[in-house]
Amino acid sequence: MNQDLPRIAIIHGPNLNLLGTREPDVYGTERLADINGRLVQLGKELGVAVDALQSNHEGEIVDHLHSIRESHSAVIINPGGLTHTSIVLRDALLGISLPIYEVHLSNVHAREEFRHKSYISGIAAAVLCGLGAQGYEFALRAAASKVAGR
Repeated sequence: MNQDLPRIAIIHGPNLNLLGTREPDVYGTERLADINGRLVQLGKELGVAVDALQSNHEGEIVDHLHSIRESHSAVIINPGGLTHTSIVLRDALLGISLPIYEVHLSNVHAREEFRHKSYISGIAAAVLCGLGAQGYEFALRAAASKVAGR
């Protein structure tokens, strides 16, 4: 990874390691490794370095956010179920003072009512939902543009 390029973190929350096999009618059939590979390639085209973390553990995500606050320029996060439950994650995102892009594969507003509330949306530069894996790509384009000052 080129250390001179701006770095953008992609964070995938709980259960996203099951993409491709978990509820494909809701989340699609693409695997997380394939999504991450495309994002790394797109990052190269956009002039940013991309690294990804998936964790099923809230504390690991919080620790990772703390560790990247000075090395990265933006965060793209799909918090999974933590979206609707985690004030701790919200506080960690606020604490790192980086632009946040919230992504959801499905349209959370067309699903169960408990999914309509996000603790992250209010602090995000943008929220993309219902676009499938392409939402990550749109978020990466927006984040790369912002960190480049465009």
